[in-house]
Amino acid sequence: MATRGSRSEKVKRIFQQFDNNRDGRLNRDEMAALVVAVNPRVKFSDEQLNAILDEVFRTYGEFIDGEKGLTYDGLLRTYDDGAGDVDRDFDALGLELYPDENKGASIVSEASSSSIADERVTESQRKQRTTAWAGSPHHKIVFDDTWKLVDELEILLKRLQAKQAKTGKFKSDNFDAYSDAGWSRELGPSAELSEKKVYWEETGPDYGIFVKELGALRSRADGARSREEAFDGQMAIGRVLYEHQLFKEALISFKRSCELQPMDVRPHFRAGNCLYVLGKYKEAKEEFLLALEAAEAGGNQWGYLLPQIYVNLGIALEGEGMVLSACEYYREAAILCPTHFRALKLLGSALFGVGEYRAAAKALEEAIFMKPDYADAHCDLGSALHALGEDERAIEVFQKAIDLKPGHVDALYNLGGLYMDLGRFQRASEMYTRVLAVWPNHWRAQLNKAVSLLGAGETEEAKKALKEALKMTNRVELHDAIYHLKQLQKKKVKSNGGGNGEGAFVIVEPSKFKTVGEKTTSRQDLGSAIQIRAFQRITRLSRCNVDLLKKEMNEIDVPVTYSGGGGPQKSIRSGRVDLGMFYAVLAPICNGPPNKRKRIAFDALLWRPVNEGSSQIRKVDAVQYIKWLRAIYVPSHGISEILEVHGETDSSMVSFSEFLTMFDDPDWGFGIMSTLLKLENGDRNRHGRRVCAVCRYPVIGSRFREVKSHFSLCNQCYSEGKVPPSFKQDEYKFKEYGSEAEAMKDKCMYFTLQSHKSP
Repeated sequence: MATRGSRSEKVKRIFQQFDNNRDGRLNRDEMAALVVAVNPRVKFSDEQLNAILDEVFRTYGEFIDGEKGLTYDGLLRTYDDGAGDVDRDFDALGLELYPDENKGASIVSEASSSSIADERVTESQRKQRTTAWAGSPHHKIVFDDTWKLVDELEILLKRLQAKQAKTGKFKSDNFDAYSDAGWSRELGPSAELSEKKVYWEETGPDYGIFVKELGALRSRADGARSREEAFDGQMAIGRVLYEHQLFKEALISFKRSCELQPMDVRPHFRAGNCLYVLGKYKEAKEEFLLALEAAEAGGNQWGYLLPQIYVNLGIALEGEGMVLSACEYYREAAILCPTHFRALKLLGSALFGVGEYRAAAKALEEAIFMKPDYADAHCDLGSALHALGEDERAIEVFQKAIDLKPGHVDALYNLGGLYMDLGRFQRASEMYTRVLAVWPNHWRAQLNKAVSLLGAGETEEAKKALKEALKMTNRVELHDAIYHLKQLQKKKVKSNGGGNGEGAFVIVEPSKFKTVGEKTTSRQDLGSAIQIRAFQRITRLSRCNVDLLKKEMNEIDVPVTYSGGGGPQKSIRSGRVDLGMFYAVLAPICNGPPNKRKRIAFDALLWRPVNEGSSQIRKVDAVQYIKWLRAIYVPSHGISEILEVHGETDSSMVSFSEFLTMFDDPDWGFGIMSTLLKLENGDRNRHGRRVCAVCRYPVIGSRFREVKSHFSLCNQCYSEGKVPPSFKQDEYKFKEYGSEAEAMKDKCMYFTLQSHKSP
């Protein structure tokens, strides 16, 4: 990772390169030359260039010296705020550091002694080698004694690293490429964390000694002459620990800093970063909200940090599954800082996650315009274009991401999936092979490689790939795939155009699909429920506990506005959105017991200003709510049927029990929720060695057995009306079994009845 010395010197060299009149300021012409030079592949129009310069000079007005222009500190701030990439720009300009600029850093790196007191360095050496934050105008170390604490802590860390390296317990791996497919993750400025992930052994005696000595440093910081100096010391200790990826220890120092200066934004912000990295998303969100509250209360003092708070708060919300809320904060960041390419990229990724593919593509294209070499943005744009059906363009964009970063796992993996969808199985196999070259233990890539080889007709190679995947993990999906392959070999089924090993089938019109028994789900309802389940997954609402909606309603202060009709509504910035109705629509598909989902949907309707303070809601509102549910989640029922929902002119009030009756009505309510619950609960429900007669995969969830021909279908094939061509009938009658125990019970009852009929 670049030290503050090298990073600030790079900014200084860039500044000097464009300060043509040597007045120590960059005027508009000089700034325009800089913007163009660091973006050689972008052809800016005069209008675009002026817009960028206007924004820079407005946002960083405190660093503008009259007519002369932007100071060096101002340019440094733009990089600290993520508006540019120092290393990228420095390399693009072909600049070099002066030979003596890192002299201080080399002196420190060569120092080694068992005595802390003997390892002091001069002030100039110390400041040259200290990391990025220490010299920042807003994060710099203020007190001399704090520098001493930092020096001693660096030595303690160096010792611990050396001891753990000798025993093989200290590890450093490249984790830059490892992210979930389609979801690139970023937190904090790009230069803040190293691309190398550090693994510290926290259980050994050496680490225990380090913690004890660290405690002594913290006590010295707390024993400072003033509260301000104690705060300075704790913050510096936390930042050093954070950069060395000792997040638990860093969090302790940041928490102590919060106690010392509760209204300072920085410790809350830093504590939130630590909590996020530690996987504590809820606590991270709370710290970012405290940082936001302090920033808004502090006026312009913390304005520079607001965009980053919004960004990191959005990321924490995504971690909780609150992707829609995250979108709002990313938008706020982009509004405050239109040149914040990371905010635009994250907004695009989140919009993609909630199915807003066109808006996602637009935001990602804006991010790429700001930063043409942004590989992650290219990757997610490729996913959005694929979702929009623009497959050839998506291939080009994925390839661009790979050109920019040849080891980009997400781009390689997603391009493999795109080739699979297009039936280009050989190319898909090549992509998955490249994923495995970067990440040898990527079992999903290994499994997909096997499937693509199978699609390409290379059965033996597919077998080998499956065996390799089995060595990586023992997950049930692999056993399913292996069993599927065996079934295909036994049956030697002919492909029906799918090319992925699916057997031949015919699609039967819905009227010929009959159900046996009241518990058997209709084909149409199952198809709608499967679509809702897919929406749950892609938006991650299936991971969002419904209690979070209730908490959000209780805690947020939403302004009341009035619509054209005069009715009060709690609305948010991005349009006139009825938040109460919005939360009520989300509640049924969040995670949690079904009765609680319905209760919170009812509470959300109560939360609306027209019902607030009452224990009942207007019947017309309940009717409108049911309309929305059906229009959004069950559009196949048609608009004419939706308009026929009864009672919309009724002025009476509805209690919770009456609301439940309306909600559960199978014909006019949201009765499909019971089918959705079956899918949620059946994700891991298996039926022994039963396989679907069409796709040949093991049946998971419900099994639909045709009562005359005795073949079985899985959820997906049943909902699509697929049947094996060998069973041609005028109509098909299916009975649904949630488990093999139900099927066995049914079979026993059948034999019992038959025995009673026998003479």
